[in-house]
Amino acid sequence: MIRIGILGDIGSGKSYVANNFGYPVFNADREVSKLYKQDKKVFKKLKQKLPKYISSFPIDKNEITKAILSNKINLKKIITIVHLEIRKALNLFLKKNRNKKIIILDIPLLLENKINNQKDILVFVDSKKKDIEKRLKKRPNFNRKVVNKFKKIQLSTSYKKRKSNFIIKNNFTKKSVNIGVEKILSKIL
Repeated sequence: MIRIGILGDIGSGKSYVANNFGYPVFNADREVSKLYKQDKKVFKKLKQKLPKYISSFPIDKNEITKAILSNKINLKKIITIVHLEIRKALNLFLKKNRNKKIIILDIPLLLENKINNQKDILVFVDSKKKDIEKRLKKRPNFNRKVVNKFKKIQLSTSYKKRKSNFIIKNNFTKKSVNIGVEKILSKIL
């Protein structure tokens, strides 16, 4: 099985690129969202650690946002609880797809949390800052302060770019992404 890890800045289009490979994708953001909506165990742990912020199930993302913005320790508490569950979901995904030729890892903190393997192929999604800004502002729960807090716990984009085996230029057109994906697949298959 070839594992492809997608790297890039927040809002650079990592999920879009991941989905264009046409292979099974593990999307960590989607898994986190599922946890907040469906996992009572995660709710109880978060409520225990952050009783001032987490009050009802399913967990309201605004409560998470308030907790993150109030102090930096809260973000660490959330990550500690959530990442354990995300790793379990990832292991299930890997088991389920073990016979697939390729799987795609769309995990924002792939390198930071050392989830990647030495043999993983890393693809950096490179987008212009102004395009990223425009896209971020369109997100329903966009909050500049939350984005900045997450950027602080991430490795720099220049480091991720250096670590990558391939770079896909994403100018937010299907054509540019497909050309990049096809080039990568032709080199690794």
